[in-house]
Amino acid sequence: MVKRRISKLVKIRDVLIGAGNPVVVQSMVKCPTTDVEEVLRQLNRAKEAGAKVMRIAVPDKEAAMCLKEIVTKSPLPLVADIHFDYRLALMAIDAGIDALRLNPGNILDSPQGNISREEKLEQVIKAAKSRGIPIRIGVNSGSLHPKYLEKYGYPTYEALVESAVDEVRILENMGFTDIKISVKSSNVEDMISAYMLLAEKVPYALHLGVTESGSGLSGYVKSSIGIGTLLYHGIGDTIRVSLTSDVEEEIKVGYEILKALGYEKRGVELISCPTCGRIEVDLFNLVEKVKKEVENVSENITVAVMGCVVNGPGEARKADIAVVGGKGKGIIYRKGKMVKVAPEDKIIDAFKEVLEQVVKEYQEGKQTNKEALTP
Repeated sequence: MVKRRISKLVKIRDVLIGAGNPVVVQSMVKCPTTDVEEVLRQLNRAKEAGAKVMRIAVPDKEAAMCLKEIVTKSPLPLVADIHFDYRLALMAIDAGIDALRLNPGNILDSPQGNISREEKLEQVIKAAKSRGIPIRIGVNSGSLHPKYLEKYGYPTYEALVESAVDEVRILENMGFTDIKISVKSSNVEDMISAYMLLAEKVPYALHLGVTESGSGLSGYVKSSIGIGTLLYHGIGDTIRVSLTSDVEEEIKVGYEILKALGYEKRGVELISCPTCGRIEVDLFNLVEKVKKEVENVSENITVAVMGCVVNGPGEARKADIAVVGGKGKGIIYRKGKMVKVAPEDKIIDAFKEVLEQVVKEYQEGKQTNKEALTP
């Protein structure tokens, strides 16, 4: 693992972000906040999928009025996404929200009431301080302030960073430093460059993401390259994979990125060969069946599914469980030792037996270690 950038600690309810803590995977509710029943359904699904924090949009007063019930019933810490109207931030804080996402510049530009821009922001800062609520400054290439567009011509990575630093200074000048920051772009190269530059300029926790990355393969690739490159260089404290997809898919991809880089040891790492002319079993079907069997296994287990005897034994030596296909049959290995041979139509049954035993032993081992550590 590469040496990580150590940022200032941010606490969202009981979730610690930054300061060397594990990278936090989060997502965002994908329905109107006024649909409380659906919001809570998505929050519970997000928790089951492994999310640690969720963001929720607060575009108007009606949404803000629903927050109290949602916060009370939410299984996860919630970040209120606020734009323009400082009163929505105050309502969210009063409702018990755990964190805010806002841009001070946008709040200062808002026209509500007869008080000054500074007074509006001071009210938000005072309320956030009193409740111990952190603020994420979220700069986005799609909504960059016109003054930066005028200066740079278009949303360059330098423009994103200058905007973020200016927003940070506003909060710092008001004595508020409980901050994390994002500088998201739909352009992967700009996104990477922006975070690398920002990491040199501020000490705060960084929230990584490629905004509006799309759906399916395109979204997976953009997010993996953008977020993965930064994490490889030790930059990043929390991530959100922004996909035109379900909440669970965003969380799943986020964890796969962390696992690929060694940041996370959650669940099964599945290794499978790309197939070639040596294959003598229906490997595509076999891999899909194995994936289904392991998708809900939370233990840190490596499973290899190989289609022939050329690379199979080598991968079997490294995996907790390996399935190596032969001519109409499959051989099951545990830590490189052959334990079962089954005809092709019985390979999955044999695999399930071995998987259950490995999971059981893993759980018993954890319980034994726990008891040994108990005074």
